[in-house]
Amino acid sequence: MTDLSLTLAIADYDHTRDLVSGQMKPQGIDLTSLIFDVEETFFRFANAYEWQLSELSLAKFCSLRSLDEPPVVGIPVFISRVFRHSAFYIRSDGKIKTSADLKGGRIGVPEWTQTVTVYARGWLHHEGGAKLDEVEWVQGGVNEPGRKEMGKGKLPEGISYRTVADKSLTDMLLDGELDAVISARPPTVFLSGDGRLQRLMPNYREQELDYFERTGIYPIMHTLAIRRDVYEENRWIAGNLMTAFEEAKKNMVERLSDFNVSRIPMPWMQDRYAQAKEQFFPDTDYWPYGIEGSRKTLEAFLQFCDEQGVTRRKLTPEELFVPETQTSFKI
Repeated sequence: MTDLSLTLAIADYDHTRDLVSGQMKPQGIDLTSLIFDVEETFFRFANAYEWQLSELSLAKFCSLRSLDEPPVVGIPVFISRVFRHSAFYIRSDGKIKTSADLKGGRIGVPEWTQTVTVYARGWLHHEGGAKLDEVEWVQGGVNEPGRKEMGKGKLPEGISYRTVADKSLTDMLLDGELDAVISARPPTVFLSGDGRLQRLMPNYREQELDYFERTGIYPIMHTLAIRRDVYEENRWIAGNLMTAFEEAKKNMVERLSDFNVSRIPMPWMQDRYAQAKEQFFPDTDYWPYGIEGSRKTLEAFLQFCDEQGVTRRKLTPEELFVPETQTSFKI
């Protein structure tokens, strides 16, 4: 029997390296991997579905899954997870000192249906002291003007949201036209170190750890999407892909925890791995895939999506992922 040829678009990650490089392969699948920056991957897949398998932002994926006829299905492989308290940027000489100061202000976002902004707005609404309808939201490019929205859904009543096409969000922030910008990638002005911009929460690491310990939320950024037509013709691929991604991740963990050699050139990496395992995943495997190991995060994110109009209705975690990946056989 000839293996099924499939193409995967994904960024470069250590926990998918063995699969993407061809060192290992999913059973029954001849996999071709394309490595792009995530922005290009998301744009091309969400607009034209150019390949059969794709890393996709969780927000865009949930938005698509909420449609009456979803064009994609998914497997619960959580490729990227990042806390986002660090994503708020303000002027160093501005009036904003705490998140509560953003009530009544203007905040720039690259897109409404972007995972980082969904998490950041959810935190701000529930914990940060500024409700969704107490902020004027401005969409645009962080460093360059003219960023296009991939689809913002139907915004809830009372939300003020507009697009600015002729000026970057960073320039608007520096000129006093915005009070903050939310961005996954730090603005280039911030990275330059010229001091005009700073993070709203300089101690973000402590705040993110506190947030996790109180809520159990470790934000999932990206998951794996499969074109629905491909899945429906070959339902068996979901389980085989899930197994392959699990094996690739297992190989990464072995490298990360190897005391014999410095597989990752970072001092005390094995101790850092052990500490992260104890802090974040004490009762499960490291960086867990599947619904149960991330249920609190998924349920919170789906609540944020519903509140912000990212999805057309409130979804459950089980509605996101195909049934073949939600059960496993036991001997």
